[in-house]
Amino acid sequence: MYETSVDIITESWQVLGQMAPYLLLGFLVAGVLSVWVSPAWVERHLGGRGLGPVLKASLFGVPLPLCSCGVIPVSASIHRHGASRAATTSFLLSTPQTGVDSIAVTYALLGPVFAVFRPVAALLTGFLGGGLVHFFGDSGKTNGTSEPEPPTCTDACCTGDHEQSRFLRVLRYGFVTLPKDIGLALLLGIVIAGVIAALVPQDSLNAYIGGGLLSILLLMAAGVPIYVCATASVPIAAGFMHMGASPGAALAFLIAGPATNAATFTTIWKVLGRRTAILYLVTVAVSAVACGLLLDWLVPTARAVLPTLDSHAHAAVEGGWFYHAGAIVLLAVLVFSYWSSRERRHVAEEAGKGQGDANVSSYEQRVELVVAGMTCSHCAESVRRALAECMGVESADVSLQDGRAVVTGGDLNRKQLVAAVAELGYAVDLQDDMGACAAP
Repeated sequence: MYETSVDIITESWQVLGQMAPYLLLGFLVAGVLSVWVSPAWVERHLGGRGLGPVLKASLFGVPLPLCSCGVIPVSASIHRHGASRAATTSFLLSTPQTGVDSIAVTYALLGPVFAVFRPVAALLTGFLGGGLVHFFGDSGKTNGTSEPEPPTCTDACCTGDHEQSRFLRVLRYGFVTLPKDIGLALLLGIVIAGVIAALVPQDSLNAYIGGGLLSILLLMAAGVPIYVCATASVPIAAGFMHMGASPGAALAFLIAGPATNAATFTTIWKVLGRRTAILYLVTVAVSAVACGLLLDWLVPTARAVLPTLDSHAHAAVEGGWFYHAGAIVLLAVLVFSYWSSRERRHVAEEAGKGQGDANVSSYEQRVELVVAGMTCSHCAESVRRALAECMGVESADVSLQDGRAVVTGGDLNRKQLVAAVAELGYAVDLQDDMGACAAP
């Protein structure tokens, strides 16, 4: 038992060390993208009809570091701000499959061919799904052939103005917010990969998942019920390949896992319509199978043309001080992000206790909502922005940990507040409403 535990820890540490340098670089690039390519900026560029916005939505989605849960409210928001059903579907399909951080980890664990092919597959999946919705999706309410375009938001939430310097925002998002969102799932994926490497002999399941249509379908089915982000799923895919899975079967898992979950499907059904939801699932299935088969054909061909690609094999990193140092730094980043979020929450709670009475006396109304289903900082920010756009709102504070939102302002429309959050796909209840203050 002791030796088994040591083997699992050793294998997990090797996986952590191998991916750490690339993941840290991915965190930095993700921080830059979060500042220069904000969700509000994306919203302003995905309006209009035709296939042009569909292609742009897929292109925008590939590098953005939005996980399978964070993309849901952002997608609902861009649709509310003018993006068509087709463009929204394209964004929903391409975004959760990749991101700069997951592409870096894919290169570290699965090799350069896989790292190049994966974002291309995400781009094609998004464009295919958006195209299908454009031609065969739910028709709009105006004339049966096109949907009405919602007005573009011009409120402060979409102006992109921030008081904090861009450099600090890059560091905060890249090394605090993003690691906090994916940290636990990432560590779980690393441990699973370590368990597989330590306990399952290499290529032991090659006869079952070593290639072909059946193996791709099996791993695609394995990915459907898993609620995992694009980065955390890479170590698990590497574990499958250790057991003998073909690259195409592993890719099918990476497509189906981040792109399909109950929350995503429910939101698409509710916000974009039944036919769009069905086309979404069809696109995921077709893309996983087609791209998996293509990758299985491409990898041997690429290795025959460029034999040096095999030199990037997932070799052990024992004794490599660079990888050990990277693993230590990555663990420090994950621990700091978790500690920082707890510290900020404590400070916010203390400030709220001291200012609660002042808030009520400064504004006419204070409405508190209970929001279920928020799982990351993107969710909380999307809820905050949706509430900030409602009539009469002066401030909106959302707590991810508590699942609560506090709105203050004048002449607040409680039904509008609830509807704004519900449109993002969350369950919401009106918890508290402190009535209008006495006029001075």
